Amino acid sequence: MTAQPHNPLHGVTLEAIVVALHAYYGWDGLAQRVAIRCFALDPSVASSLKFLRKTPWAREKVESLYLFMLREQKRSNSSH
Repeated sequence: MTAQPHNPLHGVTLEAIVVALHAYYGWDGLAQRVAIRCFALDPSVASSLKFLRKTPWAREKVESLYLFMLREQKRSNSSH
């Protein structure tokens, strides 16, 4: 394993990503931003993790949204 000091996903679990996105956007907001059923129909962290671990394209979308959320948070914090 090589160190990844500039990779914001390094060391962050998929569960932590889903929990953070849910806290920031809510399930409805997540379902609007990433069109996958586990966010729209009877959503839960557990069902989302189960699906995302089996579905690389969906996981990539969720990781991209997480990175976008981090940039948004950084931008809003620096503007205050």
